[in-house]
Amino acid sequence: MTNIVELLKNGQANVVDVRTPEEFVGGNVVGSINIPLNEIPHRLEEFKQLKNIVLCCAAGGRSHQATMFLQQNGIPCANGGSWMNVNYLKNN
Repeated sequence: MTNIVELLKNGQANVVDVRTPEEFVGGNVVGSINIPLNEIPHRLEEFKQLKNIVLCCAAGGRSHQATMFLQQNGIPCANGGSWMNVNYLKNN
């Protein structure tokens, strides 16, 4: 995958926030989609349709788990860490 910072800055990344819907509503990266970690195994087909996937969560732990799972299932993606970090990288 191309440098995730470039993808974020150019608006070419599909940012997927793996936090709970309640956490997501409390603050998120503009334009990101919310697919909670526990739903990912049931939504692999959705991920297969996305390009340049950057995953995020509160601190990076859940997005790391999601990244490992998706990569093991042949879906290219990157762990962006916390949603606030991704938001910063996207907007600066």
